[in-house]
Amino acid sequence: MPANRTRHAPLESSATMRDESVAVPRQQGPLAGFTVGVTAARRAEELGVLLQRRGAVVLHAPALRIVPLSDDTELLDATKALIVQAPDVVIATTAIGFRGWVEAADGWGIGDELLAVLRDSELLARGPKVKGAIRAAGLTEQWSPASESMAEVLDRLLAEGVEGRRVAIQLHGEPLPGFVESLEAGGAEVVAVPVYRWMPPEDIGPLDRLLDATVARSLDALTFTSAPAAASLLARAQERGLERELLAALHQDVLAVCVGPVTALPLQAVGVATVQPERFRLGPLVQVVCAELPSRARLLPIAGHRVQIRGHAVCVDDALRPVPPAGMSLLRALVRRPGWVVSRADLLKALPGSGRDEHAVETAMTRLRTALGEPRLIQTVVKRGYRLALDPAADEKYAGS
Repeated sequence: MPANRTRHAPLESSATMRDESVAVPRQQGPLAGFTVGVTAARRAEELGVLLQRRGAVVLHAPALRIVPLSDDTELLDATKALIVQAPDVVIATTAIGFRGWVEAADGWGIGDELLAVLRDSELLARGPKVKGAIRAAGLTEQWSPASESMAEVLDRLLAEGVEGRRVAIQLHGEPLPGFVESLEAGGAEVVAVPVYRWMPPEDIGPLDRLLDATVARSLDALTFTSAPAAASLLARAQERGLERELLAALHQDVLAVCVGPVTALPLQAVGVATVQPERFRLGPLVQVVCAELPSRARLLPIAGHRVQIRGHAVCVDDALRPVPPAGMSLLRALVRRPGWVVSRADLLKALPGSGRDEHAVETAMTRLRTALGEPRLIQTVVKRGYRLALDPAADEKYAGS
């Protein structure tokens, strides 16, 4: 995994984590009991279905929208400039972008001219999907990196020498740190082809709800498939005065999962650690979420049962038991000091919007015990409060915590 991959437990430091896991019934999936946020504008439904099939509750809010190619004057101007002065090299970076570029040119009545320019240039494809799009257009790529990495493309060009060469690069909405600068430093003339542009979503409401859920720790993980989506979420938090709260949530409780290192750049720039798959695809992204969230969930031996605390549910042995939000608030307060008595006053503070009536704690505790299906998991200590009924060996372990 990438070097920036770090582990942090949702409730406490990683020092309190256990390597063991509770067996969840197969039909529920590894993400049962967890809530995952999806910020993608493109392929969001596909990503959401993959997560839901593995048991997750998915909260989707597009963090941006894509300007239609046919309406983008920047793309039209760049395409005309390449037809007038042909490039020596064209770098195609995404299949959807390349197809959209060709289709947009057709719509403008200059499709044949563009294909002629591309046919006469050294056409480089970033990966297999882009190669498919190139061949579907009746063209043939000269080369494609085995790693699907733009760094390998850059190394090849610099090794060949770019002095005096005109290089067109099909941008894909994400920054390419140092790529253009390195080509220009080598003497190339670089023409950027912005095949689509990112804009804020027209309806900001869903993004605000996703932001509020993140700040409230109602999410266990937040997924990003593009750098602009990450930048958009951060910008919206700043506009609403929630930047500090959002960063605190991403630092401590909500796992940030990015499809690749470029996507992670805006988050890393503000100190947020991310996890990423080794292959920059949606399937591997979901696999990372499936591996990370259960491993971060707190596991405790309580009253002869193996209990794992998940985002909105609790695994008791092999049974997944949904817990209402108030109950999860109480349970998290108890888990922070396993085996110790937590007073009603402290538990009242953990209940959102509960006011000053400690009876609210008793009501929420009754519902929590019912949801868990095992009333003995939580002990009432008369006139003092409540505690988790840790098994004796575990009680000794946490006695000094």
